[in-house]
Amino acid sequence: MPAMSNLISTSADPLASSIQLRKIIHIDMDAFYASVEQRDHPALRGKPVVVAWQGKRSVVCAASYEARRYGVRSALPALTAERLCPEAIFIKPDFVRYKAASLAARAIFERHTAMIEPLSLDEAYLDVTENLTGLPTATRVAKAIREQIHDELNLTASAGVAPNKFLAKIASDWKKPNGLFVIQPHEIQAFLLPLPVGRIPGVGKVTEERMKQAGIKTVGDIHAMELTTLENYFGRYGVRLYELARGIDHSPVVSNRLRKQVSAEDTFPEDIPLSETETAIRQLAEKVWNASQNNARGARTVVLKLKTREFRSLTRSQTPDAPPSSCDELTTIALSLRERVELEPTQLFRLVGVGLSNFQGDEEEPSALSASLLNLE
Repeated sequence: MPAMSNLISTSADPLASSIQLRKIIHIDMDAFYASVEQRDHPALRGKPVVVAWQGKRSVVCAASYEARRYGVRSALPALTAERLCPEAIFIKPDFVRYKAASLAARAIFERHTAMIEPLSLDEAYLDVTENLTGLPTATRVAKAIREQIHDELNLTASAGVAPNKFLAKIASDWKKPNGLFVIQPHEIQAFLLPLPVGRIPGVGKVTEERMKQAGIKTVGDIHAMELTTLENYFGRYGVRLYELARGIDHSPVVSNRLRKQVSAEDTFPEDIPLSETETAIRQLAEKVWNASQNNARGARTVVLKLKTREFRSLTRSQTPDAPPSSCDELTTIALSLRERVELEPTQLFRLVGVGLSNFQGDEEEPSALSASLLNLE
């Protein structure tokens, strides 16, 4: 991306008359968990690999591109994945190795910028408006990062380069896998307007269907609508849509996000009564306690999550005077929260979870955004 001035005129619209330009890269590791498995186990290369626990309650964590050709995707029920791809090789997730690979990628990012916002183990935003290596363009930075990931980690990553996070996110998906796509400032409107609305991050199937019912099929259709009309249809989200259709996204890259919650959950092979959840709660509390030990702030609230066989979610929480000081104390509180679930003894449950939240110091940092929950199956 060539050197850019701080402002760009995009249209006569007063809201879009000027956009502060940044140089943003969105890095998305390709089929990350599955790629780590194929890297570490050469016999799996070229094979349809599905990272998931097998069982009727399990879902797919990741699928190699060989498996994706059969329609296997993340979050798909494992049984469906088996049906779609009978030859799939199922691998149990190993988050220790995945985190190690993620940290190695992060170390590469840090050679180029300190402004890094991780979204998960396999993707991050980088603000390279000013980079640490002296490369003249954001495109050159993205190329260097992708080459270093390939040469040093034997993995591939796709990258999107754009003036803001919204556009960079779309761009990184444009030439996956192992691709690079750049949206120049003068190309924003020509690129955006023909896109189907489903390409907008945050527009799920329900919202997309509502849009279709209103005659909105492309970003250009949104662009043509008045702000008040979009607000009438979509409330406050209508303002966001109005801005995105004009390529406007003022959200900065937020480095060093604070984790707001550490949690773990378990889906049972068979639905069980509440009285039989103690063993699972103890195991989950131990996982959460161990995962929280690298956070010096201390969590003040213990959370118990339950899901009934009818998929109704329940949460109970307790904030003691002081953060739990040991795994035993955390476990005791989590077990006591079961007593506050007032349902019939015959009620069966399909899932239980334990979490720690409300970390000390959160109130002093209101700008810190919530990161993804740590899911320790």
